[in-house]
Amino acid sequence: MSNQLKIFCTNINEYVPFTGGETLMDIYARLSDRIPERPICARVNNKTEDMQFPLFAPKQVEFLTLDSPSGHRVYVRSLCMMLYRAVVALYPGARLIIEHSISRGYYCRLTDSGLKVDAEVVGRLKEYMAELAARDIPFVRKERLTSDVIRIFESQGLTDKVRLLKSIHDLYTVYYRLDGVADSYYGNLAPSTGMCRVFDLIPYKEGLLLLPPDSCDPSVAASPIEQEKMYVAFTDYLAFNRVIGVSDVGELNVAVARKESSMLINVAEALHDKKIGRISDEISRRYNEGGARIVFIAGPSSSGKTTFTKRLAIQLMTNLLEPKMISLDDYFVDREHTPCDESGDYDYESLYALDLETFNADLNTLLDGGEVSLPTYNFELGKRIYKGNKIKLDGNSILLIEGIHGLNPELSSHIERKMKFLIYVSALTTLSIDDHNWVPTTDNRLLRRIVRDYKYRGVSATETIRRWPSVRRGENKWIYPYQENADAMFNSSLIFELGVMKELAESILKSVPRDVEEYAEAYRLLKLLSYFTPITDKLIPSTSLLREFLGGSSFHY
Repeated sequence: MSNQLKIFCTNINEYVPFTGGETLMDIYARLSDRIPERPICARVNNKTEDMQFPLFAPKQVEFLTLDSPSGHRVYVRSLCMMLYRAVVALYPGARLIIEHSISRGYYCRLTDSGLKVDAEVVGRLKEYMAELAARDIPFVRKERLTSDVIRIFESQGLTDKVRLLKSIHDLYTVYYRLDGVADSYYGNLAPSTGMCRVFDLIPYKEGLLLLPPDSCDPSVAASPIEQEKMYVAFTDYLAFNRVIGVSDVGELNVAVARKESSMLINVAEALHDKKIGRISDEISRRYNEGGARIVFIAGPSSSGKTTFTKRLAIQLMTNLLEPKMISLDDYFVDREHTPCDESGDYDYESLYALDLETFNADLNTLLDGGEVSLPTYNFELGKRIYKGNKIKLDGNSILLIEGIHGLNPELSSHIERKMKFLIYVSALTTLSIDDHNWVPTTDNRLLRRIVRDYKYRGVSATETIRRWPSVRRGENKWIYPYQENADAMFNSSLIFELGVMKELAESILKSVPRDVEEYAEAYRLLKLLSYFTPITDKLIPSTSLLREFLGGSSFHY
């Protein structure tokens, strides 16, 4: 070979020669007998790239399959473009909006055409997608001047993408072509449609649900689960977004450019106040009817549970109740007794990371009218200590217990159900990048945690990203199965928050070294943040849930 260069392939732990200009797919073709499972993408110098990526210099390369997080994201994006191609072919004039993940799939709507989405419509779309997969058509990656891409999207009626591109001012833009149709995605696509044969498409509510491969068995599509309360929580906020005219990042950036940030912040914060007030009123109603003596506030990491609990306490006081607060984190067992996950890390998401015996004994004492000494967990020492803090429930007292396991029936099985009011808090992000790209709720929470851990816990972004898969596994096991048990759901996301966190989060993420695996995730999050116009945090009130992560809160933590 002329101009011979070498990559280091981590899959086989060897240097592999290549000619400058060869793509990852070309190189894999020569290694397919040694890497039998066909990759859907690759990690090049700890950045995820598609298989069309050309190489001109030595690199470290790891070929990735569907069962990797990056590979799964590539698969889902590819299915989305296949669905868009099907809509264009079968229902020209219809607008496809992929709104958010729910029920193990992705909720989509078809608008602007008067089309009623029923089983027949969904069946035709599914059949067309299956035909695309059978034809094994390539997703062709293109990179052109943004002005040229804008003209292409204008010709296809993709006004959402045009608005976004005009607001971020990049000179060049990457997009993909599939069977004559252009589209753009937040990340890479698969080499071809033939790699995306496993999926399902079913009617769901007013739209349809796109189901990717099951995480436990990628040979079959995921089966939907009932998430009625979650759907209502999402729908309420999507309606709110439409009313204020900000449903995607392009519209948010336009509002910022028009100096409307203050209005958006005030309206979004007012909505939070209203939602918390309504929950408080329902708790008070049940309390006055002889129930709801204990309020459990649960939710995944960085969902804003702590600030929500403090704001709920204020609302309850306006209803003449006296809130007393307990954090489940203070009932952690000493660190040496903490269970470990399959990776050997401490599993703080496990129910059994809590001293259930002491917690329930204290709860019984309080309900019987007694006084208890509350522990405080010292995270530096990894031990539970007592500082003389005591608590007793009086005449109009109501107990607020905040922690990730609040909805788990095993936590408080001895307490009569009517005496409990269960609240699920999560950052259910309803802002889309554009019609075909959503902002993942998980990414929103991860960015919150990266900022908070760096500012207040002395933890680097590298370490937070490293631990995140363990956190997610714990959430899937210990939190999500119980979220529909909630009496009320509170969406802690704020439509403006990624714009506010942008500059601080970017500076923290840029500190992640390029020679560690976590750089791939840091780079992906930086790409997400690049779509947002920055918003100053000076406009954020001191009682905002976002202050729990940014700092400057009027609450004590």
